[in-house]
Amino acid sequence: MDEKILKAMFEPKRFLLLRLMAERTYCVRALALKSYLSEPAVSQHLKVLREAGLVYGVKKGYYTHYGLDTQAFNAVIEELTEIRDTKRKPCDGPFYGCAESEYLRCKSYVAPENREKNN
Repeated sequence: MDEKILKAMFEPKRFLLLRLMAERTYCVRALALKSYLSEPAVSQHLKVLREAGLVYGVKKGYYTHYGLDTQAFNAVIEELTEIRDTKRKPCDGPFYGCAESEYLRCKSYVAPENREKNN
């Protein structure tokens, strides 16, 4: 996944704008009113979202209305789903899945047989 997409999506104010645009398309002024942000701030956030390919703009007279690019969101969802559904490999063997050099440097790892049980 492109770093631009992650940075664009997961900034809290941009995430709010994305949630608003999930309902319908909005112009900058309407997004500013609904999000309690200034119009210039909304414009800057929309620029980042457009560059990441997450939103599109349609010119309607004097105003541009912005909406979610659902194809881009589907691609993001597919990739996140793939990460979520990846089968985890067990930590087994003499070095618990790590290279020996990494295992020997690791100070925080505690082998399962040495862990305290919280009952």
